[in-house]
Amino acid sequence: MIYFISGAELVFVFFVILLVFGADKVPDIARTLGKGMRQVRNATQDIKSEIEKSAEKQGLDTKQIEQDLKEVKDEVENIAGSVKRNN
Repeated sequence: MIYFISGAELVFVFFVILLVFGADKVPDIARTLGKGMRQVRNATQDIKSEIEKSAEKQGLDTKQIEQDLKEVKDEVENIAGSVKRNN
């Protein structure tokens, strides 16, 4: 998603944020966003590890499942490639 935003657009967004919140509040906002992103990443890792533990208890091979999912994803992308619309 960030790949569709150019440098000029980022500068404009930061400028608007600076005008709205002021220079003294921007570091606090950035710190809060960083903490939130870290919590989301940690929660995602926890969920992933719980799923892997549960799969191991059930006797499932997670590496094989990941490989199968990748193959299915590649097949779907190959099929959908001809259907996708170029903007």
